[in-house]
Amino acid sequence: MPELEALTGHVRAFGKTLTPLQGDQLPHWIKAVRADDLPSLRTFVNGLERDLAAVTAGLTLPWSSGVVEGHVNRIKMIKRQMYGRAGFDLPRKRVLLA
Repeated sequence: MPELEALTGHVRAFGKTLTPLQGDQLPHWIKAVRADDLPSLRTFVNGLERDLAAVTAGLTLPWSSGVVEGHVNRIKMIKRQMYGRAGFDLPRKRVLLA
């Protein structure tokens, strides 16, 4: 049970760094997770460390690519709806007119 409590504490601590944009706290969090040696978080921490600079920037800077991702998602949905039904012209019109 202490492993589950440690896991819960680490997940909550990570969540607290997300909302107020406290990416500078990420190395301390990673160090704490490594100290507890939790297998369930080890893979996640390894992934974070692979591109630590980008993750820290994403958790620190106020900019977001959410709007762009929304447009990409919308275009992919139109593409899936139109698959096999028309050539390039009809999906192009739907994307441009939407």
